[in-house]
This record gives sequence, C-alpha cells and structure tokens, in this order.
Amino acid sequence: MKNQAAIFMTVCIVCFLFYCCTNATDTAVVTSDSASANNNMYAGYASQTEWGKHIATVTGCGDCHTPKKMTDRGPVDDSSLMFSGHPAQMPGPSLMPDQLAKGLAATNDLTAWIGPWGNSYAANITSDSTGIGSWSEEQFITCIRQGLYKGIAGSRPIMPPMPISSFRNMTDNELKALFSYLKTVKAVNNVVPEYRPPAGTPK
Repeated sequence: MKNQAAIFMTVCIVCFLFYCCTNATDTAVVTSDSASANNNMYAGYASQTEWGKHIATVTGCGDCHTPKKMTDRGPVDDSSLMFSGHPAQMPGPSLMPDQLAKGLAATNDLTAWIGPWGNSYAANITSDSTGIGSWSEEQFITCIRQGLYKGIAGSRPIMPPMPISSFRNMTDNELKALFSYLKTVKAVNNVVPEYRPPAGTPK
C-alpha cells in the first residue's frame, strides 16, 4: 500500500510540474505574440506615442514649431518651449532691401515667415489650450490631410512654409500616432499671432 501511495504521489507531482511548465510556456508565447503584434502595429515601436515621437522627429516638426536659442554653433531648440510656435511677444520678420528680390524672409528661429502669401507664424502644437489641447483626433487629421486651419471645414488654408503637400500623404495611423505624441508634449501657454495676408488683399 505504501508503495502504491508513493507511486501515486509521484505521478501527481510529475503531472503538476508538467502542467506548470506547459502553462508558463503558453503564457510566454502569448506575451511574445502580443508584443510582436504591438511592434507591428506601431512600426516597431512599443507604443503609438513612441511612434508619434519618432515621426515628429524625422519630419522636422520642431524646425519651425520650436523657438530657438542662438549659440556659438548657431540656433538650437529651446527645450523649455518645445513645439510652442512663434512666441507671442516676438515681432515678425520684415523684408530687407536685399531680400525684396527674393520675396522671402524668416525670423532667426524660423517660427515666422513672410512671402508672397503674407505673414505666417508657426502654430503652437503643444497640449495647452492655446495649442491643440482641445483638438480631436479627427480635427487634427483634417487639418493635415486637407490643409485647413485648425482642421475646421470652411476655414482658411494653412500657409507656407508648412509642407502640407507632403504631410497629407501620411497614413491615418501615422497621423494618429503623431497626434497621440503631441498630446503628451508639455503644455506651453502661448497665443501665436494671427496670419496676416499680403498688404492690399481684400478682406
């Protein structure tokens, strides 16, 4: 009887250990599959927001939307004002005589431009209410895809130098990822000046 009990207990322990090992393996496979699915969904990045950060970086959003500090190596991004657009208190550019022939000028930090289209200012695209804090995802996609100010139907076109003709070719998923990232950017309260059409343009 003792031998039979010992054999029975041994069989039970072996079965239990086999179950635990199998279940652990299945869990690891499921976890691995989930991680792989997420990586495929977000172009190899761990999350939609991380993918959006990558898109913002490689497309140069900060080139115009982030004010700069002047250094001995030229202008560098002001990290305290990331994506906050043209500073409200900074005057816009004006054309110097030698620039009139070119018809184009910009501030040193590239947040404000003047050209045949008028005076345009880089928008605040931080999560602040003066930026895109109250925007919906659909509104953001409409803004980029259709080139409409604030993504509102019937509003004016977004002005140069914003490269709408290129950015509108982003996929919905890319735009959603970019929007997801921008909504996490530190809020900076900054009311960017309104676009000014060329002098003499009918209102």
